[in-house]
Amino acid sequence: MVSLQAAIGALNDLVDAPRDAGKPGKPIPAGLVSPTAAAAVAAGGAALGVALSLPSGPATAAVALLVLAVGGLYDLRFKGTAWSWLPFAVGIPLLPVYAWLGASGHVPAAFAILVPAAAIAGAALAIANALADVERDRDAGTLSVATRLGPRLAWQVHVVLQAAVIGLALAGLAWLGDPGPWLLAVGAAAGIVAVGAALSAGATAPRRELGWEIEALGVGILGASWMAAVVLPPG
Repeated sequence: MVSLQAAIGALNDLVDAPRDAGKPGKPIPAGLVSPTAAAAVAAGGAALGVALSLPSGPATAAVALLVLAVGGLYDLRFKGTAWSWLPFAVGIPLLPVYAWLGASGHVPAAFAILVPAAAIAGAALAIANALADVERDRDAGTLSVATRLGPRLAWQVHVVLQAAVIGLALAGLAWLGDPGPWLLAVGAAAGIVAVGAALSAGATAPRRELGWEIEALGVGILGASWMAAVVLPPG
């Protein structure tokens, strides 16, 4: 998965290089990485990721190919459009599915809750990501989900989605019956998501970018804590 994400990320930076000319923190515009090297990372990461998935079985390899397809479609087609949230909503749930299939060869019943929650979280994170770039997208005439809805409505929609994710996580813990200390971990993760969401309403782009990054961290902790409650007995 590290290789697959490296491939998707390198392709993303390669596609965005002309648009990122004013962002010195980006490696290609800063001259730290050449477009040729970025293309090599994208191609090599994709090939290595698929090759490393093959020993875990055809189902895991198929999910690896699907991850690449979704990431590539986002980079090449959906990014900067009103549908930019869709690859996130499809791609985020694939991550735990890939990991579980690779480790055990099957997907547990608890994924009936995890997969919808991850899809909603992916859409929320995509909107938060679009909010970070709303001024730049507006100036460039890019029709992102944030420019289409407007910053205020986009922020409100993403907050409702994040609240739904947290609600599903808590309902899932109640369904488990005895979540033990993992309830505290999920609560702490929900607090991190809330802090990120508050920053995503900020007036400046760097503040909103920090907000969506904190939200992503919180969602990751939330998912990991919930899965730990599923597989690890309390105490």
